[in-house]
Amino acid sequence: MLVIAGLLAWGWWEIQLWRPSEDLYPDQGALVSQHHGTVNFRTIAAIGGSFAYLEASSGAAAHDERFGRNLARAREAGLKAGAVHRYDPCEKAGPQSANFVTMVPRSNEMLPPVIALGPTAQQCEERVSEAAVESELMTFINQVEMHTGKPVILKVEPQFEASYSISGMLERQLWLNRTRFEPTYAQRPWLLWSVNEALVNEASEEPLEWVVVRP
Repeated sequence: MLVIAGLLAWGWWEIQLWRPSEDLYPDQGALVSQHHGTVNFRTIAAIGGSFAYLEASSGAAAHDERFGRNLARAREAGLKAGAVHRYDPCEKAGPQSANFVTMVPRSNEMLPPVIALGPTAQQCEERVSEAAVESELMTFINQVEMHTGKPVILKVEPQFEASYSISGMLERQLWLNRTRFEPTYAQRPWLLWSVNEALVNEASEEPLEWVVVRP
């Protein structure tokens, strides 16, 4: 029993530290938010990162208090940087895009914006139909793309895809999640993959979401 427990503990710890080889995935980076506290972006670069996606806004009113500082520090470290909005299917597109636009500058230096799609409308206090979710999301996408001048990337989590099959509906690049094993829940190939959703590393006291780009 002690041997089995030791093997399980070793396996768990190995997963926490796992990153794929840069020979397989030369372009790697991290997703960073205020919940990670003070992040050393130079360390992200030192361990193989070339970019950082930074959470900027969420829903109609919430925003990441460290976005501006994280953006400046990521650039100082030589990393490419992009902004993430966490989409709320319970709220209209207009207020959400206004929140994003307020937080994120239009700049050719920015990576394409990311819309994180996780929670579904099942959690909404008032019923929101599937058609309404799809319509408002498309409106939000158009508004963000008009502001940034770049097509968005959709960061689709399994539960959102299961509810709306969004990967087969919208022709946008995909970012999928699954630690260590390549995700297969979308209808099209991914561009970005969160290969380790809780990477223990020297750059942050809290585990980071580590991301690779399809070669």
